Amino acid sequence: MVGSKSDFRDRVLTLVSLIPKGRVMSYGQIALLCDNPRAARIVGGIAHFSDPNLPWQRVVHKDGSLAAGYPGGVDGHRQVLEAEGVAVTKDFKVDIIKLGWSP
Repeated sequence: MVGSKSDFRDRVLTLVSLIPKGRVMSYGQIALLCDNPRAARIVGGIAHFSDPNLPWQRVVHKDGSLAAGYPGGVDGHRQVLEAEGVAVTKDFKVDIIKLGWSP
C-alpha cells in the first residue's frame, strides 16, 4: 500500500533538511527518492507552503534552472545559492551534474 500524503510530505521535508550546503537536488530527484517519482510538482508545492527555515534554496529544476517561485524569484534564489558558494550562470542555472547530491 502506498503511504499517505502526510508520509510523503514528511519524507520530502526530511530529505530536503539533509541536502548539504553547496549541493543541490532537483524536485524530481526528491520525489523519486520519496517513492513518488511523478510528484515533482507536489514537491514544489510542499516547498512553497512549508517551513522556510529548511534549505529549499538547494532544490532546483532538473536542468539546474532556478525556481521562479522562490521568494524574490530567480534572482532571490541566485543570491541565496551564491551566498553558499554555489556558482549560478547568467541564465540562472547551476551545474546539477557537478553539484547534485544524493543521500
